[in-house]
Amino acid sequence: MNITMNIDCTPEEARRLMGLPDMGPVHDLYLDKIRETMSEGLTPETIEKLMRAWTPMGDAGINAWRQLIEQLSGTTTKA
Repeated sequence: MNITMNIDCTPEEARRLMGLPDMGPVHDLYLDKIRETMSEGLTPETIEKLMRAWTPMGDAGINAWRQLIEQLSGTTTKA
């Protein structure tokens, strides 16, 4: 037996119906931080912080990214 229901609601109403939290304030804060960073300009330190946050394996992942970028740019550093 299949039952199909069509519910006409806004995304906000759907979020409330499913009991999901309102992430609007967190989203606004995130966008403010991104705007602030972009207006100040990206520095190598900022890029490194972002890469550390986005890289799943910590320092090993950072080193893998660094090696990839060095290979693509034709520069190498001796560590």
